[in-house]
Amino acid sequence: MATNLTVATDLPPLPVYTLTEAPDVISWFPDFYLSAVAPVLAYWVVSGIFHVIDVYDLFPQYRLHTPAEIAQRNRATRYEVFRDVIIQQIIQIGMAVFLGYTDPPQLTGHEDYDVAVWATRVRLAQRALPALLGLLGINAATISKNMAISHPLLAGALAGGYYPSLSTSLDATDGTLVPTFATWELMVAKAIYWVIIPAFQFVAAITILDTWQYFLHRTMHMNKWLYAKFHSRHHRLYVPYAYGALYNHPLEGFLLDTLGAGLAYKVAGMSVKQGIAFFICSTIKTVDDHCGYALPWDPLQHLTGNNATYHDIHHQSWGIKTNFSQPFFTFWDRILGTMWKGDTSLKYERARTNAANNQQAEAKKSAKAQ
Repeated sequence: MATNLTVATDLPPLPVYTLTEAPDVISWFPDFYLSAVAPVLAYWVVSGIFHVIDVYDLFPQYRLHTPAEIAQRNRATRYEVFRDVIIQQIIQIGMAVFLGYTDPPQLTGHEDYDVAVWATRVRLAQRALPALLGLLGINAATISKNMAISHPLLAGALAGGYYPSLSTSLDATDGTLVPTFATWELMVAKAIYWVIIPAFQFVAAITILDTWQYFLHRTMHMNKWLYAKFHSRHHRLYVPYAYGALYNHPLEGFLLDTLGAGLAYKVAGMSVKQGIAFFICSTIKTVDDHCGYALPWDPLQHLTGNNATYHDIHHQSWGIKTNFSQPFFTFWDRILGTMWKGDTSLKYERARTNAANNQQAEAKKSAKAQ
């Protein structure tokens, strides 16, 4: 239970509140478990859709690579990829459980209080308005008096956040009047609390994850021992496909993806529900970046420059020392000059031709052996 913490008598009092346990996203399934399994389910649902598209060759015109390239160029079998992804997801679930135990209890009931705190800050910020207008040679006090009757809310803002007409009865028995917030102040406060702050936390988490992955990913390439020992496994897929997105050495997968996302979640100060949404989004984005298709109707392909086409360059032998950014934006590649520059069409065409020729040669050899 919180009490009124407002000190200044001309400010509206803050409401009292009682905390209760926040309801789960799914009433019959605790958020603690949902945060662990939801990203895994999202991974296999989305990659499963792309796998069906791949197996039945539904949109060959949007393929980045031909089926012959997948068969000829990749150095890991489908089983090996599936096995290693499952291992990483077991580690990922363990990390989610750990984060769940370290999170504070998820409580509700304080939302109106927090909105009122932000409304108080909006009110206090208005105190500076007369002085700021004075620097421009505008007499805010005079203007406020002139429009006090016709536009009382605007007059109150110009007066520094003083609204004499805004009051309500605090106690029905004695009729004591206390100041209240203007409707626009509460609207601004709600927008800050419910939209701007969560959006800022989400952007912060994305930025932290992208930064963590860029520098660790780049280090994995620049250090020969780290590349040979760990990261080279991921690059056995010269032709990426969706469910191979998390095909990594288990230690690399933990450091790059699992730990990176966990740190982003914690540093951004997200709630459990925000974390669930963030983990699902980052998982889907990672799968989409490895899907092997440039589908024009896929919104994630157009949301940022970091898409399947962009990341596929990194999986080619000629582009492997470029395009380290993942999974959301490309700003570190731009800033540090590691973005691929130049035409890729001839290189892709050469790879398709070589794979087709090799496949034909193998077919002829097999026919002769029979």
